[in-house]
Order: sequence, then C-alpha cells, then structure tokens
Amino acid sequence: MQKMYFRTAQDLASPRLARYYIDTSIWRDFYENRTDRFRPLGEWAFELFKKIIREKSVVLYSDRVIEELLDYFSMEEIKRIFSIVADNGLLEEVEINQNQREEAGVLCNRLKIPFNDCLFAILARDNMAIMVARDHHFELLADITEAKKPEELI
Repeated sequence: MQKMYFRTAQDLASPRLARYYIDTSIWRDFYENRTDRFRPLGEWAFELFKKIIREKSVVLYSDRVIEELLDYFSMEEIKRIFSIVADNGLLEEVEINQNQREEAGVLCNRLKIPFNDCLFAILARDNMAIMVARDHHFELLADITEAKKPEELI
C-alpha cells in the first residue's frame, strides 16, 4: 500500500486527521512550565495539548523521546508528563525501522544536526503527523516535514 503524504501542516491539522509528533523540548516546556525571556512556552504547550484533547487528535512518540526525557526525569515523571494525553487514550507509540534509522543517519551527517531531530522529522513524515518543535534544526529538515511551534497550532 502506498503511503499518502500531505503537503503542509495545515493539511494535517484537520480534526479528523490530526496526528502530532511532539519533540522532547515541547514535552519539557509543558511539564516544567518553561518560559524564555518574554514567551510563555509552557502555557503554549499546555494550550496545544488542550486542543489535541478537545479535537480527539493523537500524539505520537517513540522510544527515542523516552530516552531523551530520561536525561531529565524519572520514568514515573515521564508517565505523569504523558498522562495529559494518555489518560484520554490519545497517546500512541510508533516503532522505528531500520530504513528510518539509516535515513536519519545520512541526514545527520549531511546536515550536521542531531540524529534524533532527523529521526523525529522522519517519523512525523512517515506517520503523517505534524512535527511540533521549537528547535531551529527542524528548519533544515523542511524537505522532510514542516515543523510547527505550539503557538502556531493553537
């Protein structure tokens, strides 16, 4: 079966189609209620999660997100972080296949950006999900998937 790809995040954001792959930094913004000098990053992440719940959209994650979060939190805390969507049945784990790992490795070497950022963009693309990230590395991955910030989606 041929996969269907959407052209923009706008196409994916329809309530009946919406799937989101959330970058680790956005999970941290939400849980730690982070801000930068002027922007309420945690509040924007929370508002996005409220929208996802309201629209019964799905949040995707992989074991790589868990691994990154384990650098900051215990597994119990990660379960609490994910509970905002998991308790509503809206959290889905995606598997990573060898082709995706290899493609991420090639992109990582070519673009000189973190492997996981490349992998997350590929996972979002392959699972027809909106990549939600704040990291500037995702601008370099625009030919893989269009990343959006939470405040652009709420």
